[in-house]
Amino acid sequence: MFVKVCGTTSEEDALLAVAMGADAVGFIFAPSPRQVSVAAVRDVVGRLPREVVTVGVFRDEAPEQVVKVVNGLGLRAAQLHGRETPAQVQWVVERVPLVINAFPAGSSAIRRADEYGAQIVMLDAPAPGSGQVFDWTLCDGVPPGSRLLLAGGLTPDNVADAVAQAKPWGVDVCSGVEASPGRKDAVKLRSFVAAARAAAPEQDADTGEGPFDWASDR
Repeated sequence: MFVKVCGTTSEEDALLAVAMGADAVGFIFAPSPRQVSVAAVRDVVGRLPREVVTVGVFRDEAPEQVVKVVNGLGLRAAQLHGRETPAQVQWVVERVPLVINAFPAGSSAIRRADEYGAQIVMLDAPAPGSGQVFDWTLCDGVPPGSRLLLAGGLTPDNVADAVAQAKPWGVDVCSGVEASPGRKDAVKLRSFVAAARAAAPEQDADTGEGPFDWASDR
């Protein structure tokens, strides 16, 4: 079970997320209470273990700027969280190591997610970034074979139910593991990661390998 911790605003929280077992940390460059600057992220990225997937989160940003920021900072992935067209997403996919393409739950576009070409498909609440839980049966609309990253109001208390029902490839959390907006809580982080992994299908645990080989897919 792949675990991404988003809305990271400091080096302390980035290292904390990694220490608690997160596979990826996300930095939000789009307007948000947790928005960070390119300069601030540059200072953090170089101090993280190389195996951690560092993700830049963008919303309706020009594809050229997305590529410039991701590659300029040495991030491992771009997360596109707006109304990007398939052509725009494909353009970014061709120029950065990894792309997460986010869709709001209930959007008809999710059924055409494979047309965008991103390696990972995220399903978030209808109001992305709101921290609201949505009907997880809406995950049934994601094209078969997609790597589904489930977001939207996940917490240590509900992530096991979400994994059991939606059977995602991975989960994404932000406000559900915070002590206050923009600041992560160590106890909540540890509980979230443990609950998500415990609820994952047995075959993931039996292989002894991660759910995705980042080295071979770069």
